[in-house]
Amino acid sequence: MQLRRRDFVNAALATIGTSVLPRIALAEGYPARSVRLVVGFPAGGPVDIAGRLIAPWLSERLGQEFVIENQPGQSGNVATRSVVKSDPDGHTLLVCGPVNTINSTLFKGLDFDFARDIAPVAFLYRVPLVIEVHPSVPVRTVTEFIAHAKANPGKLKIGFAGHGTPQHIGIELFRTMTGIDVALVPYLGSTPAVAALLAGSIDAMFDPMPSSIAHIRRGELIPIAVTTSNRSASLPDVPSAAETVPGYEAGSWFGIGAPRMTPTDIVERLNREVNAALENAAMKTRIAELGGTSILGSSTQFSEFIAQETEKYARVIRSAGIEVN
Repeated sequence: MQLRRRDFVNAALATIGTSVLPRIALAEGYPARSVRLVVGFPAGGPVDIAGRLIAPWLSERLGQEFVIENQPGQSGNVATRSVVKSDPDGHTLLVCGPVNTINSTLFKGLDFDFARDIAPVAFLYRVPLVIEVHPSVPVRTVTEFIAHAKANPGKLKIGFAGHGTPQHIGIELFRTMTGIDVALVPYLGSTPAVAALLAGSIDAMFDPMPSSIAHIRRGELIPIAVTTSNRSASLPDVPSAAETVPGYEAGSWFGIGAPRMTPTDIVERLNREVNAALENAAMKTRIAELGGTSILGSSTQFSEFIAQETEKYARVIRSAGIEVN
């Protein structure tokens, strides 16, 4: 009987070894090589900035290089699809944001479901959009912006970083709430849109603060409002749009996701390292310089947040009748 019990235990351990131990070994040895941080927009934009901010920290803490890989196209859908189809081993990650939750409603017939196919790993930080104009545009306040747009219906050109981005939804919501008629000009990302605004090819943008704040501080672009309900500590003299348009609020956030079925222990290890970065004094200072606010939390909290964001934007898109042409 003793021999049979021992044989049974050995057989059970052998079974466990074939199913659980490789997964544990993978987690303990992670990362085994360089890790790709996939960004769905061009270099220099707010999503790219978020990725490049966290990559050096993760590289140093985890002993392998975290490499930014820009895959712009289809308002971030090209990058998301690429990550969804990657091996779920933690070596391909997505730098994500509200565009991903927006696209779930805005784009019909997607061959993936962001909420289902991407495992939330960690928050990074939240930023306001800033409503900004080229210096040649004769407006300096939200009231003047609205009046100028109404006096010149269809002529004020507002650039944005592609359909489905928070910039796009922020503009559409503002347009719905104020009744202005403007020309929307989509770009592949914030970087080319800001370049067009600096050149005077377009008149205005609603842009996440990280990709515009340096130009604002140099006086190259004129900020007229931030889109959060309160003023930003990074631009304390710039009013919130809600001070003129009660109830208006928009913004952006960034986080890290992984392919569905990525081992939980890898997800949790990444979550711990990202949260450690967000508690670092130098990182806090850098995020504040970008106009951002750190968001610490578990992967479960990030998952709940994504579900709430998806539903929130679905309501905005449906009520405003926003469509991708």
